Amino acid sequence: MHSPKYLTSVDKIEGLSEEQIREMRRVTEVYPFRANDYYLGLIDWKDPHDPIKRIIVPDLEELDEWGDLDASQEHKYTVAPGMEHKYTDTALLLVSKVCGSFCRFCFRKRLFSVENKEVVNDVTQGIEYIKKHKEITNVLLTGGDSLILSTERLGNIVRQLREIDHVGIIRFGSKMVAFNPYRIINDPNLPEMISKYSTQKKKIYIMAHFNHPRELTDQAVKGLNILRDAGAVICNQTPMIKGVNDDVEVMTELFRKLSFIGIPPYYVFQCRPTKGNHTYAVPAEKGYAIFKKSIDRVSGLAKRARFVMSHATGKIEYVGLDENKIYMKYHRAADPRRYDLFMAFDRNPNAYWLEDYVDPDSLV
Repeated sequence: MHSPKYLTSVDKIEGLSEEQIREMRRVTEVYPFRANDYYLGLIDWKDPHDPIKRIIVPDLEELDEWGDLDASQEHKYTVAPGMEHKYTDTALLLVSKVCGSFCRFCFRKRLFSVENKEVVNDVTQGIEYIKKHKEITNVLLTGGDSLILSTERLGNIVRQLREIDHVGIIRFGSKMVAFNPYRIINDPNLPEMISKYSTQKKKIYIMAHFNHPRELTDQAVKGLNILRDAGAVICNQTPMIKGVNDDVEVMTELFRKLSFIGIPPYYVFQCRPTKGNHTYAVPAEKGYAIFKKSIDRVSGLAKRARFVMSHATGKIEYVGLDENKIYMKYHRAADPRRYDLFMAFDRNPNAYWLEDYVDPDSLV
């Protein structure tokens, strides 16, 4: 039974020069490093532009001054320790401040700071809030990574949520199937727990996080099938990341492979302007053009993805681009008045976020 070994120091990464390690130490003093030998083993160290390396290995350009640690102002929607309530029917529980590995472009890298107090071990107050708010039908367990928790601890949270009649969907936000599929393969208690609580009328969803087709290894596909056979519904989401999947061929292959194994592409996110992310961000109009060309090349079963920006005011979907304008609409909105608000802005090839087009306070 294989069990990957975890690394939290760049000194332990094979394939790096002493100079590279010295540079990366500077980065990890600000943004921590975490990986395991399974995932690092997917890297082609002969390729200086290897996309898996880009996802997981620190880059000195992360120290560029750009962005905000809480780019989507999640703190504004915190209603109880470890819990956010941004959209009427959806609650978010931050159940972990650790992941199987740390994506270098993580939009919640603030959680990995020693000083951060947003994640709590005891979600009792969040559960009580959900009980009192019957409009909440959908609860997302994330962090960090929900599947980094032991099955016993995760199952205890799921059990409490299943006891709330108005909660119909429980979602696990997780990149664990990509980072460490052995978490699933080696733990028979996990599919047993999912089978127990993913019922015929109330499903457990797993929001997988494959950024590149090379992450879809035989082990990862096996892990996905174990989860699906247990009764989970699985979708995939990924940000558009420079040097990883900002390429029509790569994104097309990712969409196709996901659809072949029965995992619908869900969201493709514009990379949030989080501190440290400048080197990973693709200008929004370029990103949308790549997304659209990729979607045009796949079957209808793979066309369900939406290209969105997770803005402080809501999920904004990019819906069109012509010579002069870019078109967007609110797919989800913190303020219900903004639902389906359609927006047209003059093209700006250097735009990354809504504020590069308009002051959000000027929108109804």
